[in-house]
Amino acid sequence: MARDTSLFSGRPSELIGRQVAGYRIEREIGRGGMAVVYRARDLRLERTVALKLLAPELARNDTFRRRFSHESRTAAALDHPHIVPVFEAGETDGVLYIAMRYVAGSDLRHLLDREGPLPPGTALRIAAQVASALDAAHEHGLVHRDVKPGNILVARGTDSDHPEHVYLTDFGLTKKSLSLTGFTTVGQFVGTLDYVAPEQISGKPVDARCDVYGFACVVYECLAGHPPFRRDDDMALLWAHQYDEPPPLTEARPDLAAAVDAVFADALAKSPDRRQDSCLAFVAELRAAVAGGTAAGHAPTEVDLRVAGAREEPADAGDSRGRATAGPSSQESVGRVTAEPPKESGRYEPKPPPRWAEPVFRR
Repeated sequence: MARDTSLFSGRPSELIGRQVAGYRIEREIGRGGMAVVYRARDLRLERTVALKLLAPELARNDTFRRRFSHESRTAAALDHPHIVPVFEAGETDGVLYIAMRYVAGSDLRHLLDREGPLPPGTALRIAAQVASALDAAHEHGLVHRDVKPGNILVARGTDSDHPEHVYLTDFGLTKKSLSLTGFTTVGQFVGTLDYVAPEQISGKPVDARCDVYGFACVVYECLAGHPPFRRDDDMALLWAHQYDEPPPLTEARPDLAAAVDAVFADALAKSPDRRQDSCLAFVAELRAAVAGGTAAGHAPTEVDLRVAGAREEPADAGDSRGRATAGPSSQESVGRVTAEPPKESGRYEPKPPPRWAEPVFRR
């Protein structure tokens, strides 16, 4: 690894075919300011993995290395069907690395770029899986801090009612670790500005509600085709997250019930205290709002989230923020997500699988 700086020099081909910590690098599959991700072959177990190599300067920071080791172990201990498993993390020749399961398919960023706004049922299916992953991480004391479409992988599902299986990734390198290295100084903000919570921008302490905000920005984009705030420059975007009210989703999606605007208003509130207590609670409220705006007809297809580790919500009429919960009764809605509006709506068909499924998985 004498030329480890080439990882970030724009010449990834220099590593193709080389061996790093027992992994033979095959091709580059992703790149960011602090890491490059390769598809690699585990030479010990003969399996394909995603190998993330961190910027060499990170390994030279003792504080970061300690936190990286601790958080990588915590991430590896997460056993959840919608979190990409971490196989190994370590250091070799002055470079930190993380080996993870290789997920064939695409990511939500490419999906949205190609397809634009998603049908409500598709967005809710994806959202429910990501929410269960985030809540599971929060229970283990991990706050993601960088929930964005590029960190949500979309793989082939099991059947036409479950056409996609979603994974959340990038738990092995949290932004709290990077902040300790000085990488969050002016001009080096860590995170993606379209989805960053106000408290992250102002440098206040963050908790799971920070991820509720970022996650809500992602779900908003899934339905509207764009994030809640769009500005001409980064400073204006940061200002908007801190002080501007998000535009009602129904301005972009008039086919949705007005109740969805109130759900997003809470999830995107400037004060964390106003937001839903968990990501699954946000999805449950959004599901109820969407279902309340559909025409009467046969029951829509539903997915039982309990098989993915979702927690049942108490059967009461309100929530911890003192607001009434709209939608179907708790017995009808616990642990389930509406997959599609009734066929009478004329907008979306519940079957066959979404038209984007085949392009995603063909390559």
